[in-house]
Amino acid sequence: MRIGTLKLKNPIFSAPMAGISDLPYRLIMKRHGAAMVFTEMISANGLFFNGKATRILLQSRQEEQPLAVQLFGDDPVRMAEAAKSVAEGADLIDLNLGCPVRKVTRSGAGSALLCAPAKVAGIISAVRKATGKPLTIKFRSGWDCDSVNFMEIARIAVEEGVDALTLHPRTRTQMFGGQAEWQQIRALKESLTVPVIGSGDLFDAGRIKTMFAQTGCDAVMVGRGGYGNPWIIGQALDLLAGRVPREPTTKDRFITAREHLELCLEIFGPRKTLGQMRKHLCWYVRGMDNATGFRAEINQARTISEMSRRLEDFFAHAA
Repeated sequence: MRIGTLKLKNPIFSAPMAGISDLPYRLIMKRHGAAMVFTEMISANGLFFNGKATRILLQSRQEEQPLAVQLFGDDPVRMAEAAKSVAEGADLIDLNLGCPVRKVTRSGAGSALLCAPAKVAGIISAVRKATGKPLTIKFRSGWDCDSVNFMEIARIAVEEGVDALTLHPRTRTQMFGGQAEWQQIRALKESLTVPVIGSGDLFDAGRIKTMFAQTGCDAVMVGRGGYGNPWIIGQALDLLAGRVPREPTTKDRFITAREHLELCLEIFGPRKTLGQMRKHLCWYVRGMDNATGFRAEINQARTISEMSRRLEDFFAHAA
């Protein structure tokens, strides 16, 4: 499929997720078949003030290309400047209109922008003028059930020059509760000429195939379904091609969990790795015997050596 001038090898992407989709995670998802990976959301204000933490989020390697950089903010001028500053390392720029977290929305950014369609138009227009890179938005259905306005936001976005849109069909007030309203993705697809990317509740390969069938979307974006489960991408591609998907073996899980740990250590060093990898390692063993015991042990690890040893011990005794 294509998004603007960008040609992609398949229609399955790895979503932008704060605290999750750092460089090690993106490399794992890319190695398991993701056609495009997205950074964590990058603050336009953080770039303006040249914040060290913000710049770390932009760490990249050629291996993960094509790379999409997601920006958030509420000021058109700063968003345009942010787009210019990341353009060299980005193959695509995505604008966040969907984050429901309070510290983002109280600044007027993320899903709060859904309450201000005119501001959405101003931001997209400014960013579109600032860069010729493929431009997309990721957004929600609306702020709450009384203000579902995704069709209006989509119309504005297309008029201002976006090349594709990703809809997570929940309102901001729903957060991640309830069920994603996939029929909204279908309605969007039927009304637009630019590609529509579906998101929401894609927890296994079967659901990915079903989303394509039910909505007619051009691509899907895997978020929480990829936690500890990068195999979901290859499995979905197999299903879509009419092949029988392969389940990861215990050895597959160990090899990938260790690979993820080693990547994190190489890129971030021991201190950050110790905190960051606890959640990922627990996700890799989810559903396995004694996963609860492993979770307790890994959360008590105080050094990388101890974390590695407990990971090896768990898989050495796994069936």
